[in-house]
Amino acid sequence: MTNELLRIEGLTKAYPGVVANSDVSFAISPGEIHALLGENGAGKSTLVKMIYGLVKPDSGTMVLRGQPYTPARPSAARAAGVAMVFQHFSLFEALNVAENVALGMENPPPMRELAERIRAVSTEYGLPLDPARRVGDLSAGERQRVEIVRCLLQDPKLLIMDEPTSVLTPQEVDILFQTLRQLSAEGTAILYISHKLEEIRALCDGATILRRGKVVATCTPRDVSARDMAELMVGAVLNPPARAARRDWGDASPALEVAGLSAPSPIAFGTSLKNISFSVQRGEVLGIAGVAGNGQDELLLALSGELATDPGMIKAKGAPVGDLGPNARRALGFVAAPEDRLGHAAAPDMSLVENALLSGVVRKGLTKRGFIDWGATKNWAAEIVAQYDVRTPGTWVAARALSGGNLQKFLMGRELSQAPEVVIINQPTWGVDAAAAAFIRQEILNRAQDGAAVVVISQDLDDLLEVSDRFAALNEGRLTPTRPTEGLTVDEIGLMMGGAHGMEVAHHG
Repeated sequence: MTNELLRIEGLTKAYPGVVANSDVSFAISPGEIHALLGENGAGKSTLVKMIYGLVKPDSGTMVLRGQPYTPARPSAARAAGVAMVFQHFSLFEALNVAENVALGMENPPPMRELAERIRAVSTEYGLPLDPARRVGDLSAGERQRVEIVRCLLQDPKLLIMDEPTSVLTPQEVDILFQTLRQLSAEGTAILYISHKLEEIRALCDGATILRRGKVVATCTPRDVSARDMAELMVGAVLNPPARAARRDWGDASPALEVAGLSAPSPIAFGTSLKNISFSVQRGEVLGIAGVAGNGQDELLLALSGELATDPGMIKAKGAPVGDLGPNARRALGFVAAPEDRLGHAAAPDMSLVENALLSGVVRKGLTKRGFIDWGATKNWAAEIVAQYDVRTPGTWVAARALSGGNLQKFLMGRELSQAPEVVIINQPTWGVDAAAAAFIRQEILNRAQDGAAVVVISQDLDDLLEVSDRFAALNEGRLTPTRPTEGLTVDEIGLMMGGAHGMEVAHHG
């Protein structure tokens, strides 16, 4: 066929113990927006890394614009017209926009000329950027614009996007989609990876679905339902989380009460918390939305006890706990799962057994007379692996050896299986597939059903709309008043998340 931009035939890549891609073939045409779908571990990342020159295939061929294509490194891919925007941005916060863009170019022009090109390209594609602004001061959506504009300056023929909307408000997603449609109309092909199936239905022309490294189906997303695509990905029927009627626990004081919580951020370029107040009853789930970098990490640190505050700013069952550390709060029934799974939630080089011990020692009673009870710890780690379908050779494996989605399942299991009374989770389904996300959401609802007060902080609105009874949004360290989740529209949610940025979004949208 003459109208193909890229054709891949029989690509295979194996690592010790796992075949990441097995005989994968598909094609993408100029101007086509093509989705790559699959569960965690289905092989999506390995496939795009081969296209982008980060990984060398064991066998198979690629043809780009009619010529054999074998990029030995990303610079060769970029020279051939292939660009990629990664899920995790590679930006230096202390540098400005133009300096960051220059670092990603082989031969950057003089700074003044580069700044002009950034202004011109960002305006042309509806992604306004000030080249002189420091990246540390930008919102997550603006940081993504820097990555996209850096790619567009190379005039790519194929743009690969990995989970591009996971840090955006609904309004910012609309702006991004307008940009991608404009690029598509100009003939740029876009290979689009996302777990958000309704977005794929709205945006993509075609889809290739991977399961366990193999292509299992292709489809036209707008002709099938999101549920159909999810079931093709997992090879099984999916059931949405079931919500039982809320019980009246008859408690006079809330299980968790936050009043006038203010605290400086301990994180470089972080967001200080400003006068946050809310309460959560037993059996209730409060969902907190927000674009990345608006105080989510700081709020979790304050609620978990890692960031000390005035005692009375945080109360559990009416008793002040703001000055208690994490272990003292765990003894009272608190569990917490931060967003940064590798480094904060888990020690990368420790085994799953050791990582289970780190947060479970207090509530699971994993010591005897001052010594660690390794037998009990190993049994509990094995229970988590079995119950949460964690794909791992064993519990002795280091945390860093697991895929992101599998580590996420393990960490959610570790916290949610401690009979908690107060649950605080930031990004519960970050990077997990549809089946795992449904399971984690169901487990969150089950803990609420058992009487826990639950706070779910997430950038994934599907998380919050499926599990929360009440809803609020963080913006620049401030929390909106809480509202019942039922009846909220996506537009209202977007404006709550946008806060002061709402005007800018309306102006550019």
